[in-house]
Amino acid sequence: MATTALTAENFESTVQDNEIVLVDFWADWCQPCKRFSPIYEDASGRFEDVVFAKVDTEDARDLSTALQIQSIPTIMAFKKGQLVFREAGMLSGKQLDSLIGQVKELDLDAAIAEAKKQA
Repeated sequence: MATTALTAENFESTVQDNEIVLVDFWADWCQPCKRFSPIYEDASGRFEDVVFAKVDTEDARDLSTALQIQSIPTIMAFKKGQLVFREAGMLSGKQLDSLIGQVKELDLDAAIAEAKKQA
């Protein structure tokens, strides 16, 4: 499966209209981004039930600013439209696979209920 390019125009609908969305914030000049790209592409071919998206921070500066992206690569994971993971830095293939597994297993309703109890 190929990755989907996200912009300010399609970011919200992509995140809201899909069960699980991973977003890679990157730039062409970023060497760690270039090293992470094949890892991300490989995972996109193995997890067909996950939307793999990319945001070019140079082309989508307003979106990157709105999401407070300060370091790249940054990976965000959304489940049912909710941000459930955000981390700057490159992940290994094993780390990315683990992240995807954890997001898939996450009981979002239970996590939300627990967060409300703690608030």
